[in-house]
Amino acid sequence: MQAREITFSKLVQGEMQFQVPLYQRTYSWERQQLEQLWDDVLELVDERLEARPTAAHFLGSVVLAPERVAAGGMQRWLVVDGQQRLTTLMLAFIALRDRHRERKADKKAARIHDLLLVNGYQEGDDHYRLLPTQADRDAFIACVESSPKAGGPGNIGAAYRFFLDALAEGEESSGEAWTDAVETVLGNLLSIVAITAAEGDNVYRIFESINNTGVGLSQSDLLRNYLFMCLPNRGEQVYRTLWLPMQELLGPENLELLVWLDLVVAGNSRAKQSEIYRDQQKRLEPLSQDEAALQAEIASLAERAERLMRILEPEREREPELREVLERLSRWGGQTHYPLALYLLDLVDCGRCTAQEAAEALGYAESYMVRRLLAGLSTTGSNRVFMELPKELDKDGSPAQAVRRFLSRPKTGARVWPGNDALREAVRTRPFYKAGRVNQRFQVLRRLEESYSASEPVDYTKARLTVEHVLPQTPAQQWLDMLAEEAEDGESPEELHALLVHTLGNLTLSGDNARLSNHPFRRKQEILDSSALRMNQRIAAEERWGRAQILARADELAERAVRLWPGPIENALHADDGWAGWKELRKALRAMPSGTWTTYGDIAALIGTHAINVGNHMGSTPGLHGAYRVLTADGRVAEGFRWTEDQQSGDPRALLEAEGVPFDAVSRAHRSHRLTAEDLATLLGKNDSDEWAPAHEPDDGQEAAADRFTTQLRANQTQETADGVLSALRFWEQQGGYLAYGKAEETSCFPTLEAGTARDVRTLWPIAVYPVTGTVEVVLQYLKRRPPFDDEPMRRELMARFNEIEGIELAEAKLDLRPSFPLEVFAAHSEELCAVLEWFVHVVALAEARRPLEDGPDAS
Repeated sequence: MQAREITFSKLVQGEMQFQVPLYQRTYSWERQQLEQLWDDVLELVDERLEARPTAAHFLGSVVLAPERVAAGGMQRWLVVDGQQRLTTLMLAFIALRDRHRERKADKKAARIHDLLLVNGYQEGDDHYRLLPTQADRDAFIACVESSPKAGGPGNIGAAYRFFLDALAEGEESSGEAWTDAVETVLGNLLSIVAITAAEGDNVYRIFESINNTGVGLSQSDLLRNYLFMCLPNRGEQVYRTLWLPMQELLGPENLELLVWLDLVVAGNSRAKQSEIYRDQQKRLEPLSQDEAALQAEIASLAERAERLMRILEPEREREPELREVLERLSRWGGQTHYPLALYLLDLVDCGRCTAQEAAEALGYAESYMVRRLLAGLSTTGSNRVFMELPKELDKDGSPAQAVRRFLSRPKTGARVWPGNDALREAVRTRPFYKAGRVNQRFQVLRRLEESYSASEPVDYTKARLTVEHVLPQTPAQQWLDMLAEEAEDGESPEELHALLVHTLGNLTLSGDNARLSNHPFRRKQEILDSSALRMNQRIAAEERWGRAQILARADELAERAVRLWPGPIENALHADDGWAGWKELRKALRAMPSGTWTTYGDIAALIGTHAINVGNHMGSTPGLHGAYRVLTADGRVAEGFRWTEDQQSGDPRALLEAEGVPFDAVSRAHRSHRLTAEDLATLLGKNDSDEWAPAHEPDDGQEAAADRFTTQLRANQTQETADGVLSALRFWEQQGGYLAYGKAEETSCFPTLEAGTARDVRTLWPIAVYPVTGTVEVVLQYLKRRPPFDDEPMRRELMARFNEIEGIELAEAKLDLRPSFPLEVFAAHSEELCAVLEWFVHVVALAEARRPLEDGPDAS
């Protein structure tokens, strides 16, 4: 075998083809891996645009085995390992080509297409430089050929859409020079080690040996080995008195975290956790012959270990004011604030600032994150902002004011700190329930409740509180009748409900979520009035609960938010203070898979405005990708739809039909292909899986949930439907599964299986049953992260089996979402549904039976 370091563009140049063999799994990179790669690309782009020295970034290796030479002299290679990297880069270049086409840079687009994507003089499958495994082939070729199906469901289509969105967003803020820099980075600054096997080598054996390697050394292991190699005389004492206590205090993961933070706090704002050994070695190399200096470095690291533990476990902090803000940030979750917090604790411990000053500085950091959440701004780039903070803070001035000045500086993208007016408007209009993670929404509501300064505050460690919608998510007819009285001209009660239901003014905390359910307001008043929470008592004092009351409460909460989370310096102007909703609209349109459509009302509910405003904005804004996919509420092309000059032309219906959207005889798009506001939020990464997962309740809690589910089912569905559902659920239990239940106001039911080992138990459920709304969701969105359904063909087969049943029509375009069918199907087809559930159990059992073979002694 031979190995050489090479760039992507040089690897694929010339008449050749890289073919992914059948034994390889399908393309599996998802948003997390794509974002990690894109962050590396953006860092290199910044270096290039700022004319800083730029070193190639090592992306990984690919292992290639030569195949026969095709007609015309084309060399074919089998991709033994590394297909995920190759496929990802190919998709990035396809998106870049299409971005060039959108802005009429035809020569640049043609260069990418001809030199990197296709073999111009070859036909059939040989035409393509990369030929994925069969399950991915059609989706990949659709992207290469720019067919109507390009960017469809599945990981291939999702990756293409990810890059298309990232490129469009970057160019909007940074111009064409930025796009050209991206092309240079992708082609020439991502380093790959290409390992080529000789003819006759057993490629299956090579594949097995590469993927059956043992657990490698961590970054902190490598650093430890390097340091103690440089401490031949002091090593034993330093290890016993400093390193070992630090290692035992932190544990392996937190030790690696500390080594990374040590670099960041020292001023290396571009340090990567995956490369901390290299950066630390480079920093310490000048001291490698000085044992005393190295001992001092390790002693300093050990001191920072104790400070890191005060961040991870705020109860260790002795100063009450500082402990309180560290606790709030800990409950917020994530590591964004760690570099700033560690730097501030350094200053406190060495006497350069007080605990109160550090608490004030962290309070501004908290405000920055909370205000961005309330305004619906992306978290992308926030980590980089906080990594830059330590080296930017004034060394002698107030650290709190330095933090506030830095976060207030005008800058596009991540560093936008919404001011008071923007915050007030966002609280009134934004769908807060779809922002951030569950714990973050909870913490905002908790802090708002605490601001009422109740004489007997709630013990949040014991109270089992969840976020409650006062106006229910699934409103009964009484609620819709009330909303109909308040709807404006041209606005349906359903559209008004969608605009109000997820806003902060309609949300509270409650331990009686299941009791509140979707009851009329009078019944909710009685329950809320007995609550210990001041917020709930104020809601209970209202005579009714509609638009006026929700907006009035939003205004009150906004004023509290302005006081609790102080904003940026008022005279700091931001380059992109334009309303964030229109940016989110563009992202939503780019995120839609081919073969789907949505409505003006769904877009409006997603971004927090009126459907008419969405229509007006789309009609007057050039360059909106996928604008033809937005239809009226009944699935028709809007009468006033017009292409802008720079957009494509043609009949919108014909374009949608070419993508696979069926229309009926009266020109209405089929509802199974419609993306709701919930679906769009999922595609944008806004829906937290914890919200929809079954609750982990004690046995008595599960019994109560089962009773609520059955009661809701029989109260809202026909007897035949209810009997069919309950019969199928009993069948599931006979197959060895169990029933879990949701924690929202509508008690959903999840037929669940346990798989894995005693040390690694994972749960799977094929469907979620909603007894009030009368729907069954096929939870493909979650199955894609759970073996064996993380393999795309398995999810497609599950969808196909459901679609064989009369009354079920799951759109292929929703392969990555939670498509649904009506609960009433159980009335006539319970046995057929049981057959699908039985197949699901069999597939999971078969996959588990194979695991001991895959995880046997040879695999370690």
